[in-house]
Amino acid sequence: MLDQPPPNAQARPEPLARIENLRVTFQTKDGPVVGVEDVSFSIKPGETVAVVGESGSGKSVSSLSLMRLVEYGGGEIAGGRLLFDRRDGGQTDLAQIDQDQMRDIRGNEIGMIFQEPMTALNPVFTVGRQLTEGLRVHKNISRESAKARALDLLRQVRIPEPERRLEQYPHELSGGMRQRVVIAMALACEPRLLIADEPTTALDVTIQAEILALINRLKKETGTAVMFITHDMAVVAQMADRVVVMFRGNLVEEGTVEEIFANPQQPYTKALLAAVPKLGEMRGKAYPEPMKLFGAKDQKIEPITGEDTPLLEVRNLTARFPVKGGFFRRTVAQVHAVEDVSFTINKGQTLSLVGESGCGKSTAGRSLLRLVEPESGHIVLDGKDIVALGTQGLRQARLDMQMVFQDPFASLNPQMQLSDQVAEPMRNYGTHKGADLMRRVEMLFDRVELPRSFLRRYPHELSGGQRQRVAIARALALNPKLIVADEAVSALDVSVQAQVLNLMMELQADLDISYLFISHDMAVVERVSHRVGVMYLGRIVEIGSRTAVFENPQHPYTRALMLAVPIADPLRRKDENDLVFKPIPSPIHDLGYVPDPSAYRQVGEDHFVLTTDSGY
Repeated sequence: MLDQPPPNAQARPEPLARIENLRVTFQTKDGPVVGVEDVSFSIKPGETVAVVGESGSGKSVSSLSLMRLVEYGGGEIAGGRLLFDRRDGGQTDLAQIDQDQMRDIRGNEIGMIFQEPMTALNPVFTVGRQLTEGLRVHKNISRESAKARALDLLRQVRIPEPERRLEQYPHELSGGMRQRVVIAMALACEPRLLIADEPTTALDVTIQAEILALINRLKKETGTAVMFITHDMAVVAQMADRVVVMFRGNLVEEGTVEEIFANPQQPYTKALLAAVPKLGEMRGKAYPEPMKLFGAKDQKIEPITGEDTPLLEVRNLTARFPVKGGFFRRTVAQVHAVEDVSFTINKGQTLSLVGESGCGKSTAGRSLLRLVEPESGHIVLDGKDIVALGTQGLRQARLDMQMVFQDPFASLNPQMQLSDQVAEPMRNYGTHKGADLMRRVEMLFDRVELPRSFLRRYPHELSGGQRQRVAIARALALNPKLIVADEAVSALDVSVQAQVLNLMMELQADLDISYLFISHDMAVVERVSHRVGVMYLGRIVEIGSRTAVFENPQHPYTRALMLAVPIADPLRRKDENDLVFKPIPSPIHDLGYVPDPSAYRQVGEDHFVLTTDSGY
């Protein structure tokens, strides 16, 4: 069934949607700004068109124009036509119709998956209410039928315990689960055109692989057309039939996915493809090394060896969260977020923790700085046991360890100038004063390759990649020995991601910094790591040198993770049948539950595999 061509794809080769000479402007204090200048492309039934480009290239503006949502963001369609083939057979120019008619089309005939699930979901309504709302409005079905369909949709996007999720609110779900709810909402009414705006950016590789397989299956079975907006070229290689490359509001290149990858014509497309870390390209190399960027002059690329002296030793770390219930809000169960985890990080080296959302990798990272109080265990940084420290001792210890968070916009203060934000840690600890402080801030801006003219700017005036550089500069301010980078590059465009990764590796080589690098991007992890720990359901299931774990994975979960990684080559697409998906068990256990301690078997010189039952 799945290998059949989509119904009517041959019989109806004419496009389902056509964007012709689209021009979108935004009014600002300094006059109109052009978001999209002159863009034309079409999407046929059963076809996936990937629109790629960096932040600010106009790819999301094009999709929001097709949904007529761009007006709500201060934009105006200043020219062009948006032709859409309606379900009843008539062709409509979406640019000309009023918002009442658009309401019938939105969600019903054109579905949209937004990038940021927390803003796409309403925090005051349950997941079930939000999933059934569109069904009841557009399909005119009963509450029971809508609920049954909602449950079916949650199962399709592989959300564990779907009955319970329907009664929960968005803030009670992890980021990956929220994104799957948004995808389920977009699929609810079986739209003819699905617009997916960076739908898998925040997802783990296994869930991403499933979502991509789900969208592909939907496309094959129903002939749904897909407009897929992304900056991940590996996802493009896996999903796209045709590729549209955008740069600064213009379409610079268009072609089949094979043509674009095998023979890119424009320098921008070549740079985009060069910046993609590819799984397997570090094979045979013992140490991490910066990426060779397209067009970069005088780029020194040397392996980063680090030292063999331990900086951080974590032993039997356990972190749990209470689950409250009943009339008196007593603790009725516990979330076993991190369970008996041990690892070592050497000076000047990187240990990466990888795994799916909810596996406990971020909690483990936050526990090191005691942003999450561990239940038990030892965290020894340069001879000091962090868990045993009092308030004053912990404050001093934090001079040596800093954190770079996933979302730089949330971790920077919107009301403070960037120079003050980078200076703040030094003011707090009194390490630099007066002119010396300002000189150090300027030096840090130089270090992360930001112009000094940015010192007076505010976070909203910067792009995502620039904001992340400010966050790195602030983390470096106190000369830390260890930086915990929690998904620090996952939300960045590929070319910006490559620059930030190279910057982090150069800083490591120059300043002998150690990193705990938390990520779900296996190709990035392979590029930056000395050692890798794979986490599943709170435990490390496999740990060892990067070469051992990547070139000889032993645990079935590690193998499933490797299989799920899309490769930036359209000739090596993953087949849905190759992917190993298992429902993720719940990490919530009764108060009386006593888990077994973690036991490991050594399978190589620096390669250990969990022998305790991991639940996978």
